[in-house]
Amino acid sequence: MKKQQQLKETIDFLISKGITSPEIGIVLGTGLGKLVNEVSIDTEIAYADIPNFPVATVEFHSGKLIYGTLSGKKVIVMAGRFHLYEGYTPWEVTYGIRTLEGLGIKNLLISNAAGAINLNYKKGDLMLIEDHINLQGSSPLAFKGANTFGTIFADLLEPYSKEINNKMVAVAKAQNIQLHTGVYTSVLGPQLETRAEYRMLQILETDAVGMSTVPEVIVAKQLNLPCAAISVLTDECDPKNLHPVDITEIIAIAGKAEPKMIALFKGVIEVL
Repeated sequence: MKKQQQLKETIDFLISKGITSPEIGIVLGTGLGKLVNEVSIDTEIAYADIPNFPVATVEFHSGKLIYGTLSGKKVIVMAGRFHLYEGYTPWEVTYGIRTLEGLGIKNLLISNAAGAINLNYKKGDLMLIEDHINLQGSSPLAFKGANTFGTIFADLLEPYSKEINNKMVAVAKAQNIQLHTGVYTSVLGPQLETRAEYRMLQILETDAVGMSTVPEVIVAKQLNLPCAAISVLTDECDPKNLHPVDITEIIAIAGKAEPKMIALFKGVIEVL
């Protein structure tokens, strides 16, 4: 089935389920699913029930699309995202973004859990992504026929919306939430980095490292969809003082920092 036809089938199905006027799309990262408790839900659909939609395989991702109201706006939330390390293609990883845009969202907010490479940033802190480095070895725009969705030479001079980022900073200030800004580097994973790789990332002036977000942002740029992304920093990646990482601890730290992220997203949605 042609990609356009596939996407149309997905979007038509979701419209038939009453998802008709979302303003803002939200992608929730690993261990960051509690925002859905703040949404006044109209419709909730499991990914498995949506035609052509990939299914989340990571145990910390619930895998459903939620449509409802948050901070007075109609939102559509992807509770559960897809990663290249799960064996998905870049097309599948970004399928949700193309779907949300096809449903009519005007802005996109993304969250992720990441490791702090900048040693001034600590576990449990939030970082607003200002720019990124793609070390995943692929692009979600590199497939035959990609130009039917927009230019494949998407301009990444400003991948993250300055306007939304400024609002994020203002909301953080007003709510007394510490919000760092920095460069996020996306790697393939799923294994964590070696000491040598952490040193390399420091040389590249990376502030945080993770395994997601960049493909979604590239597709958002192709679709001229303004987006912003927040990293919840769940571990400190100091190559001189490295400890074994426990994924359950990462999830626990994400959970502790999550209320700050939720407050930030709610505040920004109000002013978007």
